[in-house]
Amino acid sequence: MSNIRHTPVAPTRAQPLAAGERIDAHRHDDHQIVYAGSGVLAVTTDAGTWFAPGTRAIWVPAGTVHAHRAHGRLDLHLVGLPAHDNPLGLDAPTVLAVGPLLRELILTYTSDPADDSPERHRLLAVLRDQLRASPQQPLRLPAPTDPRLAAVCALVHADPADPRTLAALGAATGASERTLSRLFRGEFGMTFPQWRTQSRLYNALRMLADDVPVTTVAHRCGWSSASAFIEVFRRSFGYTPGTHNRRSP
Repeated sequence: MSNIRHTPVAPTRAQPLAAGERIDAHRHDDHQIVYAGSGVLAVTTDAGTWFAPGTRAIWVPAGTVHAHRAHGRLDLHLVGLPAHDNPLGLDAPTVLAVGPLLRELILTYTSDPADDSPERHRLLAVLRDQLRASPQQPLRLPAPTDPRLAAVCALVHADPADPRTLAALGAATGASERTLSRLFRGEFGMTFPQWRTQSRLYNALRMLADDVPVTTVAHRCGWSSASAFIEVFRRSFGYTPGTHNRRSP
């Protein structure tokens, strides 16, 4: 990432982003919680892309160079925390589950950043407690460093419905299945089928945010049927794809 902007204090605020709008690469000296009340949020660093619909938030540690992108109309909510205040003890970007209580805490806390009342300080204390209790979610697309792995990832990203096995993709890019399998585990910490599911879910979220019908999304992202897609989506995000764009703050 070039032209990196340095904003020492991570802001706490709510702001809308239009579909496709970006916030260019920047970093803070503070930690930040990034949450999309509606739409789908993607946060990208040199290490990969983390993505979150309205049931997830993204933890961005202090000093992390990151950029945002909105898929669909986004209601972005940002919560900044000082560098010494790390309730999660995490030093890498992480996707967190957001239950109803944490959601309302984030929405309320970001609604009036200028409020410095004792009540709002107590609200932040409860928000921090809820963050500590939030399960971490593996919703990310790591950035490959090995060119052989990058070539295979590019093919899958270009056509999420591509049914080819890892062996066939390797034959198309000049790498063996064994080598690629080792690279997926070594660089990403996951198998090829696990990574491809993450890629397909990310693409599915982007399409749903653009109001593409569920059955069409299932087909374009490689699921054998709409029902199979709905089940994987529900297990991953806690709601069905048909209700995705009806979820709003």
